[in-house]
Amino acid sequence: MMQAARKDVILVVDDSPDSLGMIHHALDQAGLTALVALEGEQALGIAEKMVPDLVLMDAVMPNLDGFETCRRLKRHPELAAVPVIFMTGLTDSEDVVRGLEAGGVDYVTKPVRPDELIARIRVHLNNARVTRGAHTALDRLGQAAFATDAEGRWRWATPVAEERLALHGADRAPRLEALAARVRRWLARHPEPGDQSALDSDQGELRLRYLGDTAAGERLFRLLQRDGEEESELLRQQLRLTRRESQVLLWIAQGKTNREIGQILELSPRTVNKHLEQVFRKLGVENRTAAAAMALRCLTSQ
Repeated sequence: MMQAARKDVILVVDDSPDSLGMIHHALDQAGLTALVALEGEQALGIAEKMVPDLVLMDAVMPNLDGFETCRRLKRHPELAAVPVIFMTGLTDSEDVVRGLEAGGVDYVTKPVRPDELIARIRVHLNNARVTRGAHTALDRLGQAAFATDAEGRWRWATPVAEERLALHGADRAPRLEALAARVRRWLARHPEPGDQSALDSDQGELRLRYLGDTAAGERLFRLLQRDGEEESELLRQQLRLTRRESQVLLWIAQGKTNREIGQILELSPRTVNKHLEQVFRKLGVENRTAAAAMALRCLTSQ
């Protein structure tokens, strides 16, 4: 007997019973499961017990408004990647911006039009599934990776990245704010996939490698130890090089000359050149530029 497919779960947060009833009916007709909450604290309690696939959030509610509720959701590691769509009767652009800054991915204006709402929900559910697939793959590979939105705001991270950045306890929120500011400044300079930037942390200096955009429009990064051993090992395994060849190739990809590589690895320029000749042969390329390009493709696709 075939098992029934699991329905996507939508948490609807709205202080208006009439609005909740209308949206609940629309979701049910679309084959989606609705959980309902009348205010922010109740929504947080429900989400912690049963992680929804998406949240529909009223912006204006008594006590805890939708913006603060969203911010609190995003601070929770298991809820940070859940997409939030704001529902609001507000039309001022600054209110839309507030919703996006709080971590929302979209907004719809009231009165809500069911067909438009369901269409937007399906788009963001699909994007979230793509993101979760990438997240799961990186988890299984033990990669220290994380994603932000285009403004550097936190979206999700693998457990290894959470640990390296010490994102736990009472320090989590201020650490995330500091990291978001750091990433935002870097993204403003329009880095290319493969570019790196230094990042200070409690565990010594880490490096950020920009991997590019995900299918969901997020910016993906990998955290690296300063010595580059992780990337060198990745090149060794993926491109079937020796340990020393992979080290040479890694520094070639960083734009270093043979003399500079020799100083870093404590080798003579002649020895570096011999290793480089073997790298060219194994990769089937003829020059440093082609070898560097192949290395960067390898490093940014894992």
